[in-house]
Amino acid sequence: MISRHRRRVRAFTLVELLVAIAVLSMISVLIYSTFAGMKRSKEGVQRVSDRYREGRLAMARISRELQSAFISAHAPIDQSLGARKTAFIGSRGTPADRVDFTAFAHLRLDRDTHESDQAEISYFGSVNPSRNGTTDLVRRYSPHIDSEPKRGGRVEVLATDIDLFDLEYLDPLTGQWTETWDTTQAIGQGGRLPVQVRVILVLNGGRRTAADRGRQTIRVVSKVALPISRPLTFAVQ
Repeated sequence: MISRHRRRVRAFTLVELLVAIAVLSMISVLIYSTFAGMKRSKEGVQRVSDRYREGRLAMARISRELQSAFISAHAPIDQSLGARKTAFIGSRGTPADRVDFTAFAHLRLDRDTHESDQAEISYFGSVNPSRNGTTDLVRRYSPHIDSEPKRGGRVEVLATDIDLFDLEYLDPLTGQWTETWDTTQAIGQGGRLPVQVRVILVLNGGRRTAADRGRQTIRVVSKVALPISRPLTFAVQ
């Protein structure tokens, strides 16, 4: 009787214990893989959402400041004081075009500063020094208009890791889109602004594609109307 009872209450064998551990390990791996996949999916969705937001904010600022672009036909009575030069210059580049212009876009934040609502603004591509082969869209901003529309001021990153920044300009005289613009030239586009600017901003780092697991691009497009297409000539004799 005693031996039978001992046989009925005996513990697990080593083989049974190893099988139980193996099954538990497989279940744990499956649970971990499931939660890790959910975490990666959540992080991917958040990253893509952040990139879309970055593109929309960049486009909103570009559109707002382009809408306030202007050039002036005013000249000082004393020509030796002509140190300011308003301009609208759009040039081609790879992968990013460049535009330099003057605009009524400055907000004076400090009291008694010698500043107005006028500013020099530029948008262009700049190589990221921390990531080889990566181009960022940057914004140059200066609250002081001087004789060099492409220099000076402060440069800040507006959008990171761009694939394309393309600008085209609608000529009101021909009704055609052109890839460059220059108000400083003597003939052609001299002394007038385009009536519209078409802006295409393409960011890298979108959703993964099913084909090669690469990342798609994020494309933001806008057409910006320029209300002040003629040079300012008020108070000119």
